Amino acid sequence: MTQAQLQETANIPSSGSESGVRKWWEFFTFNTDHKVIGIQYLVTSFIFYCIGGVLADLVRTELRTPDVDFVTPEVYNSLFTLHATIMIFLWIVPAGAGFANYLIPLMIGAKDMAFPRLNAVAFWMIPPAGVLLIASLAVGDAPDAGWTSYPPLSLVTGQVGEGIWIMSVLLLGTSSILGAINFIVTLLKMRIPGMGFHQMPLFCWAMLATSALVLLSTPVLAAGLILLAFDLIAGTTFFNPSGGGDPVVYQHMFWFYSHPAVYIMILPFFGAISEVIPVHSRKPIFGYKAIAYSSLAISFLGLIVWAHHMFTSGIPGWLRMFFMITTMIIAVPTGIKIFSWLATLWGGKIQFNSAMLFALGFVGTFVIGGISGVMLASVPFDIHVHDTYFVVAHLHYVLFGGSVLGIFAAIYHWFPKMTGRMLNEFWGKVHFVLTIVGLNMCFLPMHKLGMMGMNRRVAQYDPKFTFLNEICTYGAYILAVSTLPFIINAIWSWLYGQKASNNPWQALTLEWMTTSPPAIENFDTDPVLTTGPYDYGSHSQNVDINAVLSVKPDEPYPTIESGV
Repeated sequence: MTQAQLQETANIPSSGSESGVRKWWEFFTFNTDHKVIGIQYLVTSFIFYCIGGVLADLVRTELRTPDVDFVTPEVYNSLFTLHATIMIFLWIVPAGAGFANYLIPLMIGAKDMAFPRLNAVAFWMIPPAGVLLIASLAVGDAPDAGWTSYPPLSLVTGQVGEGIWIMSVLLLGTSSILGAINFIVTLLKMRIPGMGFHQMPLFCWAMLATSALVLLSTPVLAAGLILLAFDLIAGTTFFNPSGGGDPVVYQHMFWFYSHPAVYIMILPFFGAISEVIPVHSRKPIFGYKAIAYSSLAISFLGLIVWAHHMFTSGIPGWLRMFFMITTMIIAVPTGIKIFSWLATLWGGKIQFNSAMLFALGFVGTFVIGGISGVMLASVPFDIHVHDTYFVVAHLHYVLFGGSVLGIFAAIYHWFPKMTGRMLNEFWGKVHFVLTIVGLNMCFLPMHKLGMMGMNRRVAQYDPKFTFLNEICTYGAYILAVSTLPFIINAIWSWLYGQKASNNPWQALTLEWMTTSPPAIENFDTDPVLTTGPYDYGSHSQNVDINAVLSVKPDEPYPTIESGV
């Protein structure tokens, strides 16, 4: 079949009649276009990432020496409280929602989300919540009871700061709930005809699992925070032991959300990695159904592991045993994903571009976090290292080595689709190298610090820990520097970078079969699903898919009959 015949058979729309290029001021308005909202999420969350990173470097600067020599202990408490709160609730969670907002309608062939106005409302709850937190630090009354805000400590610290923290987290939780409702309804009801569940991209499966977790767990945290606010403001004693309250009940309510929150933060980027790896290794994804159902398994098991955070809280032995077993079991569906990604890479024609490098970095560093997570699932070991820097190391290998590297892999992969421009590959690789070096230099020594007994959340420590803390601090500085080439690269490329074709990666999922950036309503006509999302290298009844992929990237995609 000739090139001309290939183009004549095309029935997948590759362009929209209306340009997808938006005016800059539209991104500062109450806009209901899911693509605008997605970019609003991503840019806003990245700004908070930079703020949270500055707070982290302030914390590490204080920890470079064992003495109090940079900030007072009270300010130190506020710094790490705000750092953790911002990085979790204002960076990783909204970043996942940003990619979901932008990609889900495109991936399933819809024109927009199911509830566009609700979508916009969900985003516009985030900036005021973040401003509240930052303002509390500026006025000198920031929350300082840690991101867990355990009573009775949170009831005897600054009432204003703690109240601001509760209000901010409640706003952010409400935003997550509204977004989850939108994602679930959109995925269940707005897929194009012919797209069953097993034809959805794996990112969509990941967001379905994530949204279910959000809906089931977030209201429990909201209830706990409301009761804590009553204790703080109205003098009730739900969690105050001086009046007969039980602070351990708060821990149960807090962790019933906050351990699933780990999966809320990582599942979207499991989905993103499942999109990046097959495209840039030119192979079908290995174990599509296993990866899809393992996301649902993680979502279910994530709801019954929360008390492994409470092994030292006095819960009975039989309950410890139950949560130890369930925590170990949840490593199984995660392992299924890891092995499926490695099997996809095996024998593939791997393109070592920035997106793929961050995806490979994700797999490697997340495995380290996963291994230490299985170690912490064991009750005797957890009791030994509880509240030490071993836990800090585990957390950051999962959330930075996992979620943040996943975010950057997704940005390098979908930036051409969102902006119509290509990111500079050289500076992308510089960003990757600095990030990997800084990450491991900062967080790897923390395992040793924890095994040696260094407590977390304290500004002063035994001088024997000084050398390793200096290494961690210099690693944190490298991480800070690593962000600069990315920021410059992203801004310069968005304004002046090489123009991207409609499908620069020659991918098969539907978001690549429209213009870059997409038209206002995504597609000229309803797209027709003619191939699986990962059918690289398969042969159709009429057209060899390799011949299809030889079509110039800026030309329309032809019809492909999967034959699989």
